[in-house]
Amino acid sequence: MRKKIIAGNWKMNMTPSEAVALVNELKPLVVNDEVDVVFCVPAIDIIPCMEAAKGSNINIGAENMYFEEKGAFTGEISPAMLVDAGVKYVVLGHSERREYFAETDETVNKKVLKAFEHGITPIVCCGETLAQREQGVTIDFIRQQIKVAFVGVTAEQAKTAVIAYEPIWAIGTGKVATKEQAEEVCAAIRACIAEVYDTDTAQAIRIQYGGSVSAASAPELFAMPNIDGGLVGGASLKPDFGKIVNYK
Repeated sequence: MRKKIIAGNWKMNMTPSEAVALVNELKPLVVNDEVDVVFCVPAIDIIPCMEAAKGSNINIGAENMYFEEKGAFTGEISPAMLVDAGVKYVVLGHSERREYFAETDETVNKKVLKAFEHGITPIVCCGETLAQREQGVTIDFIRQQIKVAFVGVTAEQAKTAVIAYEPIWAIGTGKVATKEQAEEVCAAIRACIAEVYDTDTAQAIRIQYGGSVSAASAPELFAMPNIDGGLVGGASLKPDFGKIVNYK
């Protein structure tokens, strides 16, 4: 049985002092031993959040990571820096990174490989635009994103990965894919992993849904057989995140 994983993606929000206050506010609200709870926070917030979360069930993750060990890459964060700070999870290939910072399937793959090399669990994002959904190419597009992201990843590594399906048209828009739409794509992702690896790997990997997840939509989404939790944006910055974590 796959353990649910519910992660907050804070995006470019929360100064260090605001972040500590939010962690302290949310700590008692997100207690749930049945799910893995992750706050993926801006790089400057990682260490203060790590301190604030001590003794709780909250894991602190990063929102991005570069694929080189060190060097002349001004403004980037290395995997070794994240490991030293205690980070266990990193969001990779978010649609905003792809759209605004020209990330490609190939650079996402490099980051995924580097994350595994350092023992960091990648949360690999995929998702289609509204135009792609209307053109009927959603599954084909998602399969390509997944196949390229996992090039060179072993089956044992893949079993520990997290995939976040986030339809771009639902991110920050208030629109949520229906539970049937979300389940269809997450099932297709699992089938794709089975093709690339095997059934055991496909059954082990955790697949999240993301895109305007709320306390109201979480229970029916997370009840679907191929949806193993959520990657939550705006709602992770509010007390309602506790209701999402404790969705039952």
